[in-house]
Amino acid sequence: MQYAQLGRTGLRVSKLGFGCSPLGNEFGERDPLEAERAVHYAVDHGINYFDVAPYYGRTLAETRLGAALAGRRERVVLATKCGRYDVASFDFSAARIRLSLEESLRRLRTDYLDVFLAHDIEFVDAQQIIDEAVPTLRALQREGKARAIGITGLQLNAMRRVAEAVPVDVILSYCRYNPLIDDMDALLTPFARSHGIGLINASPLHMGMLTEQGPPAWHPAPVDVKQAARAIVELCRERGASASDVALQFCLRHPYVATTLAGMATVDQARQNIQASEAQADAALLEEIHALAAPAYNRSWRSGRAENQDYAQN
Repeated sequence: MQYAQLGRTGLRVSKLGFGCSPLGNEFGERDPLEAERAVHYAVDHGINYFDVAPYYGRTLAETRLGAALAGRRERVVLATKCGRYDVASFDFSAARIRLSLEESLRRLRTDYLDVFLAHDIEFVDAQQIIDEAVPTLRALQREGKARAIGITGLQLNAMRRVAEAVPVDVILSYCRYNPLIDDMDALLTPFARSHGIGLINASPLHMGMLTEQGPPAWHPAPVDVKQAARAIVELCRERGASASDVALQFCLRHPYVATTLAGMATVDQARQNIQASEAQADAALLEEIHALAAPAYNRSWRSGRAENQDYAQN
């Protein structure tokens, strides 16, 4: 397993991170015992970054992760989030963030977090994140409750505007860097690098699109993006490769991203992701993939308030 420094946080994280949303049944029902075995397997094979949130499974993912990490907490870099609690339930007030932290600590069976993030900030007025949420996170950091703090979201410019106004340690971006899209590198990466902000890339499979089973019914991507993803999956199958493996390998070679989060809930998934991380994607196949993706490349979707969108039309 390869490791990298997470910006200037002092945290050394595995390049392959464990995304815990599947532990909350976000992509279908999961066996809790198998999910626990997956966590154990990942830790025992070098994955040390675990990313979860109260929103995933509406606290289920945190509860399952906390149980699975019993006796292993000191071996991992543990991150959770605050502010988003349901599909349309957001609260970034200071009081709710403090309460959220205490609730998460109980579910995760720990007395501190390594990383504490404001979750999907584009859904509220950016000024609240600047004036209230991030200062509250900083206060909790000073109190020893979290070693590093930051923000997450889909809309890159919204996160950059917040980070320009008030310093953060970490930014988590999802669905903006993988074989279907790379505009993270145009809109966010240079800023993060120049300010020493730890950068995390999530959803290397574009929230299930670059998999054999395809995306969940609720996936918000435009139709042409879904068609391009399906064509990529079929191409990889014809070439004797796994689209999921190729997508993960593509993301893991990013020169600045500290950790790439792949969702896992079974030992087989953990094993496959670890094996994929130890190999390189075929360069010729990647060229074919980019050609297939070209008609729908860098197409994202609307998420959050109108003023926080990256593009006029998504």
